[in-house]
Amino acid sequence: MDRNQLQRQVAYMRKSLFDQGYLDEQFIQLEDLQDDANPNFVEEIVSLFYSDSARLIRNIDQGLENNPPDFDRLDDYMHQYKGSCSSIGAKKVKSECTQFREYCRAGNAEGCMRTFQQVKQEHTTLRRKLETYFQMARQAYT
Repeated sequence: MDRNQLQRQVAYMRKSLFDQGYLDEQFIQLEDLQDDANPNFVEEIVSLFYSDSARLIRNIDQGLENNPPDFDRLDDYMHQYKGSCSSIGAKKVKSECTQFREYCRAGNAEGCMRTFQQVKQEHTTLRRKLETYFQMARQAYT
């Protein structure tokens, strides 16, 4: 595949991440901070997000095992995680976080469990899509 074709494919993939609701304008703001001096800035920030979020996901998993769950603590963890999602523009994941927090406030353990599975699924899906996107972008622009 020639470079121009690859660059068009990268642009299409990026557009589809927005069109499908995986990313929001915060991702664009990150891209705006990237320059020749730091050409991998966005990818590095996203990698940091995934490293940091692993700890929060583990904490939430453990918190959901408690009977009864400490909803205030779960809400705090999810609030931190949602903030991290917001910082990279992870729109779908952030939306699921909001739903989880509503179940925490209602004291609904079942809703929390169900929604947390969705959070983790969206987290994994976005990670896979962004890894593919960054890999293709590196090939197209280096």
